[in-house]
Amino acid sequence: MRGGAMANGYNIRANGIRQHLIHYPGNGPQMLLVPGITSPAITWGFVAERLAQAFDVHVLDVRGRGLSQSGDLDYSLDAMAQDVVALARSGHFDKAIVLGHSMGARIAIRAARIDPEAFSGLVLVDPPVSGPGRRAYPSAWPWYEESILMAQKGCSAEDMKKFCPTWTDAQVALRAEWLHTCRLDAIRTAYDGFHSDDIHADLPRIPLPMRLVVAGGAPVIGDEDVEEIKALAPAIETRTVDGAGHMIPWDDLEGFLAAIMDFRGQAPVTKGDF
Repeated sequence: MRGGAMANGYNIRANGIRQHLIHYPGNGPQMLLVPGITSPAITWGFVAERLAQAFDVHVLDVRGRGLSQSGDLDYSLDAMAQDVVALARSGHFDKAIVLGHSMGARIAIRAARIDPEAFSGLVLVDPPVSGPGRRAYPSAWPWYEESILMAQKGCSAEDMKKFCPTWTDAQVALRAEWLHTCRLDAIRTAYDGFHSDDIHADLPRIPLPMRLVVAGGAPVIGDEDVEEIKALAPAIETRTVDGAGHMIPWDDLEGFLAAIMDFRGQAPVTKGDF
């Protein structure tokens, strides 16, 4: 398939639940894109369409969001990471590159620590560096709770714009349409996990090619955080998208793509390679 082919959604049963993904076909290496805490897969469509010029892109609805299974589930970081491992081992992927944004980057780190052989590389986009004994995540909980409760009742794009004032009308409308699929308890568990889960301890145990992409205009990752990450994972590459907020491609899509498109990870081993 070629980049620009029609996207299609599909479901896989993995790690005991129904996982929903959207496939944006491309000729490059497989990429499993894991969005952030309140981003159903469909909201990354405008990014995935462009990434498909260099990758074969599959965007995940993280459990409790979008069209993946919800309900009385475990919404911890470990459970979400095991989902990604199970998808990678499902037979639908062959050592995919995992691109994770924010919470998705933390999921990618934990998944690669659990089973590094399942992947060919990680692209970590502005992962929260909060954790035990560290500074709090800079976004306050009420922003998430108030917007989700509003969306559950039914809201317009204009209503949502007060929470996302810099977004385009189309981006705000899509969030207003889909945010109600983000279960409040799933989001609360993930948010609390930003402060209780130690992803820094995972980094030295990941032997994969990694690239850290930093939002230069956001307070999530500072220069000192980059230096700590580089000390823990000396081979990691770093890119900064100057001036961009935490939702990097929403602020600077071209800058985001420039930081991503040449990443290739390590080639999967095939039978002819032995």
